[in-house]
Amino acid sequence: MRVWPGALAAFERRWPRVSRGALAALDRRLLRILRTRAHAPPVEAAVTLLARAGENGLLWHGLAATGAVLDGERRSVYLRAMRVVLIALLLNSAAKQLVRRMRPALEELPALTPVISGRSYPSAHSSTSFAGARVLSEAMPAVPLYALALAVAVSRPYLGVHYPSDVVAGALLGDAVAELVP
Repeated sequence: MRVWPGALAAFERRWPRVSRGALAALDRRLLRILRTRAHAPPVEAAVTLLARAGENGLLWHGLAATGAVLDGERRSVYLRAMRVVLIALLLNSAAKQLVRRMRPALEELPALTPVISGRSYPSAHSSTSFAGARVLSEAMPAVPLYALALAVAVSRPYLGVHYPSDVVAGALLGDAVAELVP
């Protein structure tokens, strides 16, 4: 796994006693928990459907487009949400090419859904979801938006296509994009 050297060095300066190996082990342990708990067929089907809706930020574009049509007073917020989600997706794709972390592979627990690329870090579902939730919360109730964003994000390790740390990094990226993009 290649990691951006500056980020790793900053982390190691801040938390020198936490080893990379311990973090990787924690990541795999959390992934295994998410891959082995609450996997009844109806739950898997619902989570798969949610993940598909979140592909490329489509869920968030749909919410924003609907808001733009139905709520003329706050149309600028909805249009900004669409712009921010798209930018989060583009930045996420660039980050994946830089970091080049491969998707998780648990031999006895294969992924439950296909993926577009073999790159894992950060999670685009998380980036677009948290970017969308952050901006849309200016016009809609925040709690359901963030609950939806969290559900989309957690769907990824549940389905076996991301490590939990990919999801956290994606959420942080999406939130930062929403904060910085006008």
